[in-house]
Amino acid sequence: MVDLSAEMAELWASLGGTSPGRARAVQFVAARRGEGVSTVAREFAAFAANRAGRSVWLVDLDLFASPQHAAIAAAPEMYGPLGKAVSATPTDGATFFTVQPPTLMPDGSAAPDSRFLVAHAVGRHKWWVTRFRADVLKGSQNVHVLPSADYWNALKRHADLVVVDCPSADRSSSALTIAPFMDQTVLVVAADQPDVQAPARLRDGIQGAGGRVAGVFFNRAQVEAPGFLRAFLR
Repeated sequence: MVDLSAEMAELWASLGGTSPGRARAVQFVAARRGEGVSTVAREFAAFAANRAGRSVWLVDLDLFASPQHAAIAAAPEMYGPLGKAVSATPTDGATFFTVQPPTLMPDGSAAPDSRFLVAHAVGRHKWWVTRFRADVLKGSQNVHVLPSADYWNALKRHADLVVVDCPSADRSSSALTIAPFMDQTVLVVAADQPDVQAPARLRDGIQGAGGRVAGVFFNRAQVEAPGFLRAFLR
């Protein structure tokens, strides 16, 4: 694996870091699958927690696969061991998704969607990774990401930084759905990808949805390239 620590430090500085009393939610997304968004989001969350000393939540919107939890669990020597599962919803029970049709309790009432989302502490540092409990879905139940700020605002009361790993735009519309409720969105492009038309369309779509695109991160997982580039927005 390529060491991205220098790029993470640059990205941290480019995004303005965090300050006491000013929590932020930052979304990472790509126009196409395979650009390395999950790696960049995970390394950024680890950098913020380990090097910047911040309380960080890494929220994985790839709900059915939960690749962030899987990747961290597979590399305890790098990230530290995972703690036991705890509720990943704030005390008010807000979620960023809804499960339909709802799960019915024995008394006939609808079970809260919060039961589907858990989080695990990562290593000795104060950061968390979410995991969606797809195993408890039943029958024809589907999951829909909500166009609401409730979960993100509530979570920011418990964390300095919320890092959101969103599925690529060619797989899901989730990035556009939550864009208005993110403080910043970072577009990830593979360093060896010459075509910027798809990222440009995604940028325009996010801005049209009311989101703020902070810039582009060129992922050098396989090819040397500049880290964070703002010129793309000009």
